[in-house]
Amino acid sequence: MSSNLAGYMNKKVLILTADSRTLVGQLVGCDQLTNLVLQNAVERVIQTRDSPEPSGEHPLGLYIVRGDNVCTVGLIDEALDASINWREVKGSAIGGTKHV
Repeated sequence: MSSNLAGYMNKKVLILTADSRTLVGQLVGCDQLTNLVLQNAVERVIQTRDSPEPSGEHPLGLYIVRGDNVCTVGLIDEALDASINWREVKGSAIGGTKHV
């Protein structure tokens, strides 16, 4: 296991991926290639300000993220996260990264 992620095990994390997805879940596994396993994972889909659709969370369950698709992993402040109505959040697309 990557020593950098050892402190995140069994905690709620947010992962930004190279293809601009936002994934949230409990980190239950990882390896030396930064392949990550999330339990109770959801994908947060944030709509733009001009979109009539609400933002939302789509359940994924047990989910594996390949290490080459991981851009950022961060701990979530669970109290703050629970206080946000994700259906009302609007924002701009993050945009993906391109591997050269």
